[in-house]
Amino acid sequence: MAASSASSTTFSANFPFKTNHQRQSLPAINSQFSLCSKLSLSPTLSLLTHHHRLRHRSAVSTTTSTPTFNRSIIVSSLDAKPTVLVAEKLGEAGINLLRENANVDCSYNLSPEELCTKISLCDALIVRSGTKVTREVFESSGGRLKVVGRAGVGIDNVDLAAATEHGCLVVNAPTANTVAAAEHGIALLTAMSRNVAQADASVKAGEWKRNKYVGVSLVGKTLAVLGFGKVGSEVARRAKGLGMHVIAHDPYAPADRARAIGVELVSFEDAVSTADFISLHMPLTPATSKMLNDETFAKMKRGVRIVNVARGGVIDEEALVRALDSGIVAQAALDVFTEEPPPKDSKLVQHEKVTTTPHLGASTMEAQEGVAVEIAEAVVGALKGELAATAVNAPMVPAEVLNELKPFVELAEKLGRLSVQLVAGGSGVKSVKVTYASARAPDDLDTRVLRAMITKGLIEPISSTFVNLVNADFTAKQRGLRITEERIVLDGSPENPLESIQVQIANVESKFASAISESGEMRLEGRVKDGIPHLTKVGYFEVDVSLEGSIILCRQVDQPGMIGRVGSILGEDNVNVSFMSVGRIAPRTHAVMAIGVDEQPSNEVLKKIGDIPAIEEFVFLKL
Repeated sequence: MAASSASSTTFSANFPFKTNHQRQSLPAINSQFSLCSKLSLSPTLSLLTHHHRLRHRSAVSTTTSTPTFNRSIIVSSLDAKPTVLVAEKLGEAGINLLRENANVDCSYNLSPEELCTKISLCDALIVRSGTKVTREVFESSGGRLKVVGRAGVGIDNVDLAAATEHGCLVVNAPTANTVAAAEHGIALLTAMSRNVAQADASVKAGEWKRNKYVGVSLVGKTLAVLGFGKVGSEVARRAKGLGMHVIAHDPYAPADRARAIGVELVSFEDAVSTADFISLHMPLTPATSKMLNDETFAKMKRGVRIVNVARGGVIDEEALVRALDSGIVAQAALDVFTEEPPPKDSKLVQHEKVTTTPHLGASTMEAQEGVAVEIAEAVVGALKGELAATAVNAPMVPAEVLNELKPFVELAEKLGRLSVQLVAGGSGVKSVKVTYASARAPDDLDTRVLRAMITKGLIEPISSTFVNLVNADFTAKQRGLRITEERIVLDGSPENPLESIQVQIANVESKFASAISESGEMRLEGRVKDGIPHLTKVGYFEVDVSLEGSIILCRQVDQPGMIGRVGSILGEDNVNVSFMSVGRIAPRTHAVMAIGVDEQPSNEVLKKIGDIPAIEEFVFLKL
């Protein structure tokens, strides 16, 4: 099919976003379904979406800078004040704000059974990290619970899938803890470097060992900040004030913001290999779990010192003990642990070179009040039917749109996930172009869900942010991520909504050089075949591999026996190959082999593949 026309739309900057004082209530549409569920919602108490279609005056070329949102609202059949259950201690300012708008029940230390009993009488629930909001809680609410507020950032203790199925919006408070966490990181950094905790314990034990607790200076030392978001950037500011040279790694850190405070963005490998001190500020995701492990420690400068006020699981704690014992890591200062509280006999906690605190990052009086106000505003706004910028679960979308676009929604997210894994270097992702090829006219193809899922795939693997239709454009703008959309109108039947989706990322280095197209952008393209998403193009190489499980991409010299050699290596490690496809420019030149695998190959197996003389480069990608 030939392209007959194209239109482009840019969603990146200056779109209207209501502040807490500018939010507006929106009309309700009851015949909606969840993005995560096909279950219909309660007709009286529902999390809904007001669905607006994007209209284009011209099918040839139209540009707008104002995206519309799927706006989540609450519909209540009751005129009385809602009831909010506060299940954990909340600052007085937040309680007062809640009482101005709702009946407030402060009941702390509830057992799971007591919570399930109370919840059927409540419209909203506010918790911290100690209360588990399980599927049983949502089922026990009988459809009345409409909002769950998490006073803090992480939502590990809330069953998001169950919340969405029961039409319950989940909001959090991601900003109020920023300064407190940064200050605690600096406190641990300085206390560790001068052995404050160990010296204090020694003096209190009646000792006076000045020579034993000689520290190290911070001035002129290199601090690597891993995760340059709100907290990481505040730590960097303070470290610069202490005379440190600060470098940072974060794929989405805006270069101009880093430069403004004198921070150099570098690759992960450069950060860990050159730093005297490392401060961790990344979220715990599958991509960051045990990111600091034996292999990473082996790349570090001997005598490095590590601070963690992020999440415990980003460090392999057993590997850290080994690194401390061997002297690779001179000291560690930890506020967070994989298991909290950690076991009393934990080798890491008891290690003489480790300084610990019991997850105090957010524990200042000011931060506690700030979190209380932030979550109270979010919950009250949601109960009033206002747009929630901190919504973390999927909004509702019309059933007919979801059903038609469902396989393309999955394709869009997976293309985003593959793309971000291919990005290398410290420059980060700044500009993304998405091209939709379709026989439908632009005003008959609503791409908001697809754009949101591409944003979700790009951001979620390396972030604690939960991206959905409500917050996708806002989240992209916050991270300096410019997303443009282009639609290519094809000749043919408009029965299928899309022929293909292409994702291009400009001005980045790639871990797989063959993903760079002729024009210099990193490019991936996919299609839906028989309801299954497929990767069909990598750079300028045509491939065809189902996006299920994980993928190995190999650039090779095109010669006989390559498929067999790679397949044999995987088979010997009991790795099952689901698909294999080879795309080449011309016979006996270069080719790209795309291999779908059901299991993750070991590092040894991947090394064997890379050691094949005809393999020029390869990369393993998780979906």
